[in-house]
Amino acid sequence: MSKPLVGIIMGSQSDLKVMRLAADLLEEMEVPYEITIVSAHRTPERMVEYATSARARGLKVIIAGAGGAAHLPGMIASMTSLPVIGVPIKSSNSIDGWDSILSILQMPGGVPVATVALDGSKNAGILAAQIIGTSDAGLAKRLDKYKENLKNSVLSTAAELEKSGLPKA
Repeated sequence: MSKPLVGIIMGSQSDLKVMRLAADLLEEMEVPYEITIVSAHRTPERMVEYATSARARGLKVIIAGAGGAAHLPGMIASMTSLPVIGVPIKSSNSIDGWDSILSILQMPGGVPVATVALDGSKNAGILAAQIIGTSDAGLAKRLDKYKENLKNSVLSTAAELEKSGLPKA
């Protein structure tokens, strides 16, 4: 792939199983990305360097996943004007994921973080592609096809259910 347009970062290696879905979606949409670990608490200098150099390195969007206290997305957003998409992750030290959700969702005025569902990195990948697709006609067409396929899948499933003879609602 060519120069990364999306940065996917996470607080620790254990977050990779969730964050991989964003990478998979970006690959499907042919959006170049980079993926790495950047801990807000254990590697703050690395976090600052990542955030402050992102635009100069050609990134257009950053997807940041974190569990527990989940400061990574907000701290990244505080240091760049690039769009940041936060992925709350239900981690081993999480309070059912609510701590992560609220840490990412409840940002102060002036420091927005787009927030997807708990463990929702696939939607973060879609949103990142949609942001980039506003200025990339080829990507916009791939996204339109993706959405059309989602619709067709639901219609096909509905038709199968209706054929099965189950009572209709």
